[in-house]
Order: sequence, then structure tokens, then C-alpha cells
Amino acid sequence: MRIQRREFLKSTVALAAVSGLPPRLDAAPASGGSYPYLGRTEEYAEFQIIDPGLTITKVESWTQGQHGIVRVTANDGHEGYGQLSSFEPDITAAVLHRQVARQVVGSDPAHIDALVDRVIDANMKFPWSYVCRALAGVDTAIWDLYGQIKGKPVCALVGGKTDPFPVYGSSMRRDISPEDEAARLVKLRDTRGFKAFKVRLGVPNGHDRDAAPGRTEKLIPTIRKALGDDIRLMGDGNSCFTPPKAIEVGRRMQDSRYFWFEEPCPYWELEWTAEVAAALKMNVAGGEQDNDLAQWRRMIRMNVVDILQPDLCYVGGFTRAWRVARMGQKAGKLVVPHSSHLALITLFSLHFMAAIPNAGPFVEFSIEEDANAGERLYNPALKVTDGKVKLPDAPGWGVKINPAWLEKATHLKTEKAV
Repeated sequence: MRIQRREFLKSTVALAAVSGLPPRLDAAPASGGSYPYLGRTEEYAEFQIIDPGLTITKVESWTQGQHGIVRVTANDGHEGYGQLSSFEPDITAAVLHRQVARQVVGSDPAHIDALVDRVIDANMKFPWSYVCRALAGVDTAIWDLYGQIKGKPVCALVGGKTDPFPVYGSSMRRDISPEDEAARLVKLRDTRGFKAFKVRLGVPNGHDRDAAPGRTEKLIPTIRKALGDDIRLMGDGNSCFTPPKAIEVGRRMQDSRYFWFEEPCPYWELEWTAEVAAALKMNVAGGEQDNDLAQWRRMIRMNVVDILQPDLCYVGGFTRAWRVARMGQKAGKLVVPHSSHLALITLFSLHFMAAIPNAGPFVEFSIEEDANAGERLYNPALKVTDGKVKLPDAPGWGVKINPAWLEKATHLKTEKAV
């Protein structure tokens, strides 16, 4: 799906001229008195998966290394497991128990939209990152709780199926030559059936720098030549480029028939990315870092990207990511979440994509070190067969957390006073 950017920009400028306003990419239509809050669309329906009447009595967290697990317990004994956002999970766990859990214990888990909004409202002085990373642990644990109560996988609770879903092999490496990168992707194509891959361009926040002289320029055609025309390819700039350099790189990608250019410019510079997207004929993707739902609304309204990439753990959980997808659906945009490691986040993304109507063609699946190697975090492990991953059929997220991992982790608990 490709939005016709030139038509969009022309119509925006024309509208501004008629109204007497200066031309602006982000000129907002009249609201008509409608002010949907925290990412809701006008027709948004709040989730009602279980009957009201339960109370969350306990929120617990376990952190170890780069990962954190959350468990919520209801007064009837049902439990659900979720995941804090990775990277500095000990800090996220502290925020969870200091600023989030007190808004959660004593509440009814049936009203999840109200619950997640209450957490955001209560932390208005702390926008947004660590609060959302902590909220994600609670939100995803509540969705698992729903599944345990209803005896269904999460995706089935919202109309999805656990059928095998396509994934793309996501490289995280920049310390590898174009030839060696191509060789390992070819091997994965041949052994595990991947039909799509993403490679890394430039360096994160790179100010137009490259990981090695000429690497990006050489990598783009080398990967295409090695993998052939039947494989979909993507490139991730990780906020590396200014618009002129990003346009130059993007045109090289167009010449090699890449499917999308991800996060070409610093992600907070919306106007920069919009400029790049308007200049290119290929898809531009982004949004993994963004957790403010009002910022998501602006990104979509400004037509900054064609493919939306919320990270379910960065944005605050399944519920808030669902709102991003609904906003994108109204604008005709595909969604492909960011899920850059194989802890629970990739599992969450698979359930999410199996249920949303504007899901893109695949889910991100890291080809680097497996956070769940040997099922040290959960079982069953996710396995790629013929380029697809079968979602577990068991209730909730469909996996069991490894008790041996929990035993070695740092444990914190917030409980409702009796």
C-alpha cells in the first residue's frame, strides 16, 4: 500500500491557500467539537473482554539482565504475565512500583482503557518513556489474564487466529561487511525460509555518518543481488540522516527495489522525515520510539510515514498500540510493530498483527542472539518454519514463564492493603 504523497501535499497547500493560512503540512481539519482523547478515534469502542467485578490485588516484577517480567493477580486467584520494556528494566521496575502500580492495585481489570488512561493522567509530570515502559508490563499482563479467564489466546479475544504468520529476518548488525551480511541472509533464506529481511544503514543518530566508509552505499545493492528479486528488503536508518542524505540513500534503495526505508531521520524531527517521504516513491516507515499518542496523531495527520511501527512495550502495551492501529486504519496506513528481540515482545506483536485489520505483511523477528535461547524465559519458543511463526494455541499469550529465570531475578511487589 502506497499513499499518494504528492496528491496529499498539493491538496494541503491548496486548502491552506483558500483559507488564507500559510501552507503547513500539519494544518489540522476543523474538529467539529470532537476531541478524542489519548489516541481514541471518534468511533473507538473501549475493550470489554471480561465481565466487571474482579479486583487486581497484586502487581509483581522480576528483572534480570535486559529483561523484566510482570505478573498481575486478581482477587479470584487468576494471574497474568506480561513484560516490561527491555533496556534498563530495573529502572522501569522502580517506576512501575513507585508510579504505576498504585494506580492499578484495587482496580477492576475489566476496564483496561480507563486503567491505562488513569496511569497516564496520574503521571502528567513524567512524559512518557519510563511510565509507558512500566505500563506495558501491566497492560500485557492484564491481556494474559483475560486469556486465562476466557480460555482463549489473546489474538482470539479480539477476532484473530493463531495461524502461522509471516516474519522478516531483522539484522541488528553494522559491524559486518556487505558481503558477509549477504552470506548469512542467504543461509537463513535457504534454511528457515525467510522471504524478507531488514538491514542496518548508517549509524544510530549518525549525523550522516556511516559504520564504515562506503558501507551503506555498497550494502544496498549487494544484498539485493545476493538474495534475488523474490525477497522483500528493508533498510533501517535508526535516525541517522539529514533529509538530503536520506533522500540520496532512499533513491539507492528505490533502484534496488527495497520495500521500505525505516526511520531515515531523527525520529523527533517529524518535518524532516515528511520531507524525505515526499521526495521518495518508496514506503517510509517509523514510529518505534514514539509513545505519546498525540504525537502519533500528528505523525499520521502530517503523513510523515506510510507504515506505522509502534513497539508494544515502548508505547505502553497492547491497548495503546491498538489505538495507534485504529488511527492508522482511518488514514489507510499499514502497521508493522517494532519487535527487535525474542523475549515476549515478538510474541505480543504476533498476537497483535493476527488481529488488527491493517496489519502489514509480516512481523519483525531478530536474527541475532536469542533472548529466549534454550527457553530460558518462556516455553514454547517461537520457531520459524518456511518464513512463518505459528502462534501458540494456549490461553493468553500461550506460553509459560520459566520459574528458574524468575528465581534468579530481582523481585518487587506492590499489594493492595487488606
